[in-house]
Amino acid sequence: MITLYGIATSRAFRCLWMLEEIGLEYAHQPLDFRGDDLRSEQYRAINPNARVPTLQDGTLTLWESMAINLYLASRYGAEQGLWPDSPQSQGLAYQWSFWVMTEVEQPLLTVLMHKRVKPEAERDPQKVSRNEGILRKPFETLDQALADRDYLVDGRFTVADLNMAAVFSWCKPARVSLKEYPNLSAWLDRCLARPARKRAQVADQPKGPG
Repeated sequence: MITLYGIATSRAFRCLWMLEEIGLEYAHQPLDFRGDDLRSEQYRAINPNARVPTLQDGTLTLWESMAINLYLASRYGAEQGLWPDSPQSQGLAYQWSFWVMTEVEQPLLTVLMHKRVKPEAERDPQKVSRNEGILRKPFETLDQALADRDYLVDGRFTVADLNMAAVFSWCKPARVSLKEYPNLSAWLDRCLARPARKRAQVADQPKGPG
């Protein structure tokens, strides 16, 4: 049995999305990073970093959301088309997965925190402005990469798109406009419209009868 630890309002979201895309049976332990859940001895024995997500698949324990998703896609996602077809396409999937973490995630998260999440008294408009400026170059890069295609590799939705879109999804709650980047905007809408994404988004909510 696969077990995933972490709530949907954390980086665990991208792993929940992957599990839903693949259609694997899994157990979800919605540990909240904002409380004491991650400080327990039991959890630290699984992940000594005391962070989420963590995946357990049999005897394998994995940290880091991108590593988890690349593993899940390569081991279980080929039938659903989530794992790219060739070593070249797989290299591109790694490239985009690492790129979004190094070029986009931190500045976009900073904008989100200082525009919407932090208490108003703790928000810094200068940080918002500076990081929105930092994001212009990577947004242009992705917009250009999508100029002649709907998805990043192999002409279909793969782990590359999922890993990227999970980060870019923060644009909406952060109220970051994508009007200047029509290819990026259309691609993100396609990715976020997927039913598996919608199921992952509400994974923490109690399930109704039946």
